[in-house]
Amino acid sequence: MFTRPIIDSLDFARRGMEISGEVPMAELPRMADLLTDLAGKVSYVFRGLIGRDGKPLLELKLDGVCNLRCQRCLKTLTYPIELVSILRLVSEGELDESDIDDDEVDSIPAEKRLDVLALLEEELLLSIPIAPKHENGECQITAECITRPMSPFAILAGLKK
Repeated sequence: MFTRPIIDSLDFARRGMEISGEVPMAELPRMADLLTDLAGKVSYVFRGLIGRDGKPLLELKLDGVCNLRCQRCLKTLTYPIELVSILRLVSEGELDESDIDDDEVDSIPAEKRLDVLALLEEELLLSIPIAPKHENGECQITAECITRPMSPFAILAGLKK
């Protein structure tokens, strides 16, 4: 069984702590529906820091590969994961309009028991495209997969015979 790291988010950020590791895709259950298989791992570095404004922040760096399903050909699409997220820690009543307008930093509630892998999985889910597709010309669609509907006029011509 994989041990899930749990941190006190405010203490972690204020002390500038850092944890890192690898998590197998099989340990991220909410990802399972999006993947063609559970192969692969994601490496992570999770750091606490204090922003220029003195507010506690968490920085999450993800690196790895996962196998998604291409929405054109339904074959496996190897999707590289390279993500850096900066998250501002706020108390429950502290979130205001100015935080919402900031596109650089997302705000999350500060928690005494923050599950690092749950946060990692959430950020990963938000970064994956809604409809992943191979680049143009890379899909492996065979001629058998493409069925062109018969023209209604061709059907009528067949009825005349």
